[in-house]
Amino acid sequence: MSSHRKPPHRDGARPGVATLVPVIRSAPPHLRYLTGYPPHLLQQVQQLIDEGKLAETLARRYPDRHDIKSDSALYQYVMDLKARYMRNADQLSKVAFDSKLKVITHALGTHTAVSRVQGGKLKAKREIRVASLFREAPPEFLRMIVVHELAHLKERDHDKAFYQLCTHMEPSYHQYEFDLRLYLVAQDLASANQSLDQ
Repeated sequence: MSSHRKPPHRDGARPGVATLVPVIRSAPPHLRYLTGYPPHLLQQVQQLIDEGKLAETLARRYPDRHDIKSDSALYQYVMDLKARYMRNADQLSKVAFDSKLKVITHALGTHTAVSRVQGGKLKAKREIRVASLFREAPPEFLRMIVVHELAHLKERDHDKAFYQLCTHMEPSYHQYEFDLRLYLVAQDLASANQSLDQ
């Protein structure tokens, strides 16, 4: 099962927030991350869920883990990608993991620009925050979210130019985004099963 297409634009998407976790009340809870994908893909996902094979399939596809666990390691990782693909983009003043992102903003990453007056000049400080769940996620998913947030340094909206920049930095961007959504579904199902067991 693969999806190299990007999902259609979601109404209400805010520039600056990785809207990979939309709040959709009409979708079944376990498929809320997959709204906008074609029915045949949703059927394949549902079949994997029904057979209890979703987590196993993802673990086989993405067996590796990365060693980027600290904010300083994340900062270096982001700066390396930025230097390689976006040398002329605005500088970043902070890069950090954020444990509150998914819960509060229903997003997996954010980029912000804070403007301050310094010595009579207006200076903007840019930050990237990445949801803490990426500390333990496969490296492909960390790269996908970092690429997404870096692309926002040049492109505010989730439009054609934005996704072209994402795929320039990571050619498998759309596949990783889709599989990340599956990963989130698998995590939610595992959490629900743990709750039932207790």
